[in-house]
Amino acid sequence: MGNQNNKIKGRRESYQTSINIFASFKFAINGLIYCFQTTRNFRIQIYFGALVLILCSLFKCSLNEYIIIISTIFSVLILELLNTSVESIVDLHVKNRFNKLAKISKDCSAASVLLASLNSIFVAVFIFFPKIKSILFS
Repeated sequence: MGNQNNKIKGRRESYQTSINIFASFKFAINGLIYCFQTTRNFRIQIYFGALVLILCSLFKCSLNEYIIIISTIFSVLILELLNTSVESIVDLHVKNRFNKLAKISKDCSAASVLLASLNSIFVAVFIFFPKIKSILFS
């Protein structure tokens, strides 16, 4: 019956389908844990994000500035998770063989994280530079 409903909706069965919302959260948390444990860049981005939030507190950022900073941090982390996902899928498919399309896919995925990281630097400069300037020249 459940299989029939999935086919009717145009959805195929996946290897592991979440039973309920709690299972879905568990899968998502497992993904975060996996990425944190296995991806050096994800850990670095988490640490820098925490450092920036501490700086927000020290510089007494406004609510709007906090929201901008948190959104920027999340965008970098989200793209790093997607990058890890793309790399895993590509590695699963090509195994140890070189494939030009696999390289393009992985390079473009990594480039998205690079651009988000550069954007985060611009946002941090925009928010913190005036605060640092006022401290140095007051």
